[in-house]
Amino acid sequence: MSLNRFKETLKPCKNLSSSSSSTSVSYFSQTSSISNQFDPTVNTRKPPKSSLSQQLSRLQDPLSLPQSQSQRQEKESQVEIEAKDEDEEEDKQEGFGRPRLDHFQFDHTGPYEPLVLSSPGEIPVIQVPASINCRLLEHQREGVKFLYNLYKNYHGGVLGDDMGLGKTIQTIAFLSAVFGKDGELGDSASLKGGQFGKKGPVLIVCPTSVIHNWEKEFSNWATFSVSVYHGANRDLIMEKLEAHGVEILVTSFDTYRIHGSILSEVQWDVVIVDEAHRLKNEKSKLYGACLEIKTQKRYGLTGTIMQNKIMELFNLFDWVIPGCLGTREHFREFYDEPLKHGQRSTAPEKFVRVADERKQHLVSVLRKYLLRRTKEETISHLMMGKEDNVVFCAMSELQKRVYQRMLHLPEIQCLINKDLPCSCGSPLKQVECCKRTVPNGIIWPYLHRDNPNGCDSCPFCLVLPCLVKLQQISNHLELIKPNPRDDPDKQKKDAEFASAVFGSDIDLVGGYTQNESFMGLSDVKHCGKMRALEKLMLSWVLRGDKILLFSYSVRMLDILEKFIIRKGYCFSRLDGSTPTGLRQSLVDDFNSSPSKQVFLISTRAGGLGLNLVSANRVVIFDPNWNPAQDLQAQDRSFRFGQKRHVVVFRLLAAGSLEELIYSRQVYKQQLSNIAVSGKMEKRYFEGVQDCKEFQGELFGICNLFRDLSDKLFTSEIIELHEKQGQENEHHQNAKQDLTDLGMYFVPSKIATETTVSASETSKPSKVERNQAAKPVLEEMGIVYAHRNEDIVNFGHGLQGKKDLSMSQETLRQTYSPTVGRRKTDTIDGKENTGSTKMQKKGQYSRLAQFMGMGEVEFSKWLLSATPLEREKVLRGYKRRKEKMPDG
Repeated sequence: MSLNRFKETLKPCKNLSSSSSSTSVSYFSQTSSISNQFDPTVNTRKPPKSSLSQQLSRLQDPLSLPQSQSQRQEKESQVEIEAKDEDEEEDKQEGFGRPRLDHFQFDHTGPYEPLVLSSPGEIPVIQVPASINCRLLEHQREGVKFLYNLYKNYHGGVLGDDMGLGKTIQTIAFLSAVFGKDGELGDSASLKGGQFGKKGPVLIVCPTSVIHNWEKEFSNWATFSVSVYHGANRDLIMEKLEAHGVEILVTSFDTYRIHGSILSEVQWDVVIVDEAHRLKNEKSKLYGACLEIKTQKRYGLTGTIMQNKIMELFNLFDWVIPGCLGTREHFREFYDEPLKHGQRSTAPEKFVRVADERKQHLVSVLRKYLLRRTKEETISHLMMGKEDNVVFCAMSELQKRVYQRMLHLPEIQCLINKDLPCSCGSPLKQVECCKRTVPNGIIWPYLHRDNPNGCDSCPFCLVLPCLVKLQQISNHLELIKPNPRDDPDKQKKDAEFASAVFGSDIDLVGGYTQNESFMGLSDVKHCGKMRALEKLMLSWVLRGDKILLFSYSVRMLDILEKFIIRKGYCFSRLDGSTPTGLRQSLVDDFNSSPSKQVFLISTRAGGLGLNLVSANRVVIFDPNWNPAQDLQAQDRSFRFGQKRHVVVFRLLAAGSLEELIYSRQVYKQQLSNIAVSGKMEKRYFEGVQDCKEFQGELFGICNLFRDLSDKLFTSEIIELHEKQGQENEHHQNAKQDLTDLGMYFVPSKIATETTVSASETSKPSKVERNQAAKPVLEEMGIVYAHRNEDIVNFGHGLQGKKDLSMSQETLRQTYSPTVGRRKTDTIDGKENTGSTKMQKKGQYSRLAQFMGMGEVEFSKWLLSATPLEREKVLRGYKRRKEKMPDG
């Protein structure tokens, strides 16, 4: 042992410099341990989550602005009246958005000693160097062991941890062990020709945006010889590889797709594909190129194992371990079809039972080759938590009129009526006869300007262009105007289209040409989403929150940028045109600068590789058909190192195509939870993916272009499920504070307009609570809102090392508002929910008496009262309670 190594063993493990700009260095250089009061085997309670209506109600409430400590304590003591028994001591809670951080302390994660992976007595000893192991979290050590067990058995596998759990670091630690690295700079056993000298090189295929991150992590964590096969120096790197001077070769998906025939000739020891869900399409050139790789040790890293279809699972695992799931036809018949049909809302009991059996069987097979962990299972005790709000914003009246005109265009009418009998008297359908082409339309003639007779796929070639236009109208009317960057023919077509859909409203939008006026573009008058965003951002900025604002459209980012400038917010921006070398400096500047309030990010450019833990508010301005895109955007903020509670707002245009997009997101997330994790999911939808017999409310062209303006599409589906499940609901989660009660409480049974007794009121359902919240939501320009986690039922999960199952009710309580939670009476160690309910009803009755009203009358007053008026009543009741305890 060298003298330096001997000295290192005598030193305690120290953290790396906190000033490092590396994502994973900041991730793991300040690794955490729990305070002495915390039991690491049990997850702590999730942080309090306030309802969306509570958050919105504070926008008009000056008392919700940042206050001194004494002012906050005074307000908290007043707000907690309703949530406490009169004889109990009041618990102190932090104000909304100001979580307390004194539960945690950050220190080293483990002792300075190697992590032995090989079995006792096995030679050579395979171990992770102590310099790496001391910085790993416990779940990362388990991930390294999982990868090594696959490796020694000559198997491939998938490390499917959530985004932000350190898959890159686990991979580097695993490679350091199997290549015999001991942590000494320059000490490389494989290059010296020792025990590991006969090993071949390692190939890492990843997105272009994270190549630099892989290089940086290898330099920070290990001592490998790393080369990048990308760009102009490919030939030099290939010569170095042939001379055995490269241990790790990193390349991009595009480069490998083009030059895969050259790289596939190399005998790789290990091949690792980062963001392995890119291998979901068996017909893609990338998938075909990756099939040519000559090694049995193929590993995929991805936090989104399945994105759209269950068959994507087969494609990924058939590349990792060919044949592990049988043939493609067998997988489709045995797993894919039963799982999809068993999720139908009206599926027969037999279908549901078969789907449950196949689901459990699939999970048991995947468990051999897949390690999947979530943040809740691993590092929830180190984070404050996240809530994902879905906000349905009312379109402006002008947007609604333009949207209706779009639906009446000849192209969309042709698609909607495609299956009707042809008007010429032919027995054929319209799509097979006279209405196959649309020469009198606007979009069709441009698409077929070189082929007046149409194409082989007519009229279905119109679907995608029409969907794009509908999404643009839902977001901002400027998006459908001609883009000066396009060619003249396209600009002419877009101008004709804009004139048709604007109609008589053409002057209100400044004509059909692109608006160059700064004031006009930054005005929120004609954009429903921007109107809601304006009021939300005002509240957040006043509270010192930092905001990530995502959009997949660069033109939409241009408009939002003008809006932010007009409001005087300090911002940064990152999109596809931002140079790769500049991106990390933008991230570092935003994280370190208190003056930077907003970060404008393109969803496509910023979905991967960015660590923005300084932000605690995330806005997804426009939804993506692929739910993984939106989830990846959220995880730019909600990852290890985040010290505040993260609140996400997904903005959707109510009554538009975006409602259908979100409903399909829910459907896909549920299928993923079923197939990958074997969880039980709520059955909302009748539609079945890729099944014409059961297109239901989700699938098929007629659903895509359906007019949803006269209904609340998403809320009606959820309301139907709520009514069906009311008989089985447990009415025991009545732990709202008075503000929440004031927003939500509506007696569910009102026989007359006269006073009813407290015993006759029952707990409102989610739908009733949202109905009660309408006054506040309407003022914000919001039609409907809910939490995504309440809709997508995540089913069973892990709780530390104790309980391996968590009921739906427990999960719902985990995410329920807990500010002002009171202790419930217990009988034989169990909650006396009846006593709790009676106490709450009694408290409500006394508040009504204090106001000189009946309970029904008081309920109506609460729904119409402003936050200041409710606060005034609370203060008065508090003062009277202190003077007359028995009152």
